[in-house]
Amino acid sequence: MTTRHRDGNPRPRPGARRGALALAASLGVGAALLLVLGLVLAGRGPQATADTAAVPVLAAPTGATGRPVDGIGSETAEQLAFHVHAHLQIYIDGQQRAVPAGIGVVPPLEVRQTAQGPFVLGGAGIYWLHTHDGSGVVHIESPVERRFTLGELFDLWGQQLGPNQVGPARGPVTALVDGAVVGGDPRDIPMTAHAVVQLDVGAPVPFQPYTFPPGL
Repeated sequence: MTTRHRDGNPRPRPGARRGALALAASLGVGAALLLVLGLVLAGRGPQATADTAAVPVLAAPTGATGRPVDGIGSETAEQLAFHVHAHLQIYIDGQQRAVPAGIGVVPPLEVRQTAQGPFVLGGAGIYWLHTHDGSGVVHIESPVERRFTLGELFDLWGQQLGPNQVGPARGPVTALVDGAVVGGDPRDIPMTAHAVVQLDVGAPVPFQPYTFPPGL
């Protein structure tokens, strides 16, 4: 039932007014949730690696020729019987250097350009250790479960690695795995599931944690 003001205009029923206020409030909450969801999605995945597109690459990959390297074969497609991921980050005198896309992928490469930099879809062949982008994520996709090492990754990269050298950079090397300093030859560091490996040449850098994207 509708009542009228003294001026003759209809006045909404009290229940209708409360319903309209509730609807407005619910729309406001929904809009807020959509805004929060948008902000969360904007900070996930590619956004997390967007800054790496501006980081200079340590060295271009040159080691993938199609021939076996350290007993690691090149296949026509990724092998998923043993499938894990690790992360590598490198600092030279305190300055970050990117791990390039295409390590362990045999040219010619099939490359897609993205806002985060080049993404290598594949090539003439792909080794059991490889990188698709410049995020530092190392894909370990093998037909057999075995121990893989950082030295093998550098061999597929075509770069030197030792206690006093990381690729073209020379100087004392500090190696950290999941925040703990590791002694000895960095070539022997195992590339295990979700290991975060940091190599500092020269001035040490505080360990930088890394969060793997969903699904890796």
